[in-house]
Amino acid sequence: MNTRTVKALALFGALQAAWSDVHPFCDQILQSSRDAMKKGNPGWEGRRHCVRHVVTYSAGQLVAAVAVTRTLGFRVSPRGLLAGTAINALTHFVIDRREPLKKVLRSRLIGLGGYLDHATVQRRPGVVDEAGPGTAFTECDQAAHRLISVFASLTTTWLATRARRSWWS
Repeated sequence: MNTRTVKALALFGALQAAWSDVHPFCDQILQSSRDAMKKGNPGWEGRRHCVRHVVTYSAGQLVAAVAVTRTLGFRVSPRGLLAGTAINALTHFVIDRREPLKKVLRSRLIGLGGYLDHATVQRRPGVVDEAGPGTAFTECDQAAHRLISVFASLTTTWLATRARRSWWS
């Protein structure tokens, strides 16, 4: 294995660790309560809350990626970092609007409708929540976000290793 490959693997690992491990903090703690409750609402109100959440989420992810890569001596191009952050941001918006992900999960191809219907919670008398902590939907939501972070890390690494300037010095 050559030096370039080893450095690319190290960068990929650093980015993946940063984006995957700060994901819960950016997704749960940086998000306002209001945005968390309303980001899945229909129409412009839901979109507005989802956009606000995605902005804070993406800022946290970008700060983490820059901090980790700089600390480890990598100088990743802005183009690479912004590409990975954009992948995470755009897909995060689609997933957190909830209905698109539900449609995919309930599709014949994925076939998780029974799981989504079964693993719900009752937080208040007479009200069954299909989303939120403890539900199948939230588990699938988190799994999708983490899977996408692999693609974002790979894209950022690919762009960084092809930059004209030396990306590891």
